[in-house]
Amino acid sequence: MLADAAAFLGRLVRLDRAAVVRLRPAGDRVTLWAALPWGVLVGRTVAGALAASVPGDVTVGAAALLETLGSGDPLPARRDADWRMALPPSTGVAVERVAAADLQRIAVAAAGTLREASTQGVGGRAVGQRALRDALLDHVAIVATPPAGGPVEVPQRLVQAVVKMGFLGNTDADADALVDIRTAGRWVGLSAPYGVAWLPPVSQFAVTPTTPRTNG
Repeated sequence: MLADAAAFLGRLVRLDRAAVVRLRPAGDRVTLWAALPWGVLVGRTVAGALAASVPGDVTVGAAALLETLGSGDPLPARRDADWRMALPPSTGVAVERVAAADLQRIAVAAAGTLREASTQGVGGRAVGQRALRDALLDHVAIVATPPAGGPVEVPQRLVQAVVKMGFLGNTDADADALVDIRTAGRWVGLSAPYGVAWLPPVSQFAVTPTTPRTNG
């Protein structure tokens, strides 16, 4: 549905006006992928008219796509060379399931911690806003304990991604909503009711861009 794509793009553009979005069609559906400013890959699969308008694996400006969505106009100019992040190797395997409401509470608590540290400092000492943010994002929010293999750490980066992209939905209205903690190789992800967020291995943050193609 176009409304689902618009919701994804709208939240993405609010976080990063210059973001690009990668469109990967499969049948009557298309998955929208984007990299958030804090190094997390987010994706949402939608059905409907958008899938029919995508000729293949293409990257375009998120703001430009949002402006033309549903207008019947062609896709915005291709920006394949601007895509810099690998995609997860698969949908992965679920290692544990957590309540969406718990993730929402973790995100709210983290925001409160950031506000308090910003105004009062840490241990009585002032700390820069960026340093505080990075430390918070790297904090391990959840440790999953699968039956086989070692523990899986879910950092605040992933929690913030599913919350800020609206992937949890309304946790007050749907208290039973669940989120899967997934792994795909060395990737760690959260698969929420309305989208997925993946944290790639450090080596995957910069990759060879997709092959650029001329418009038209």
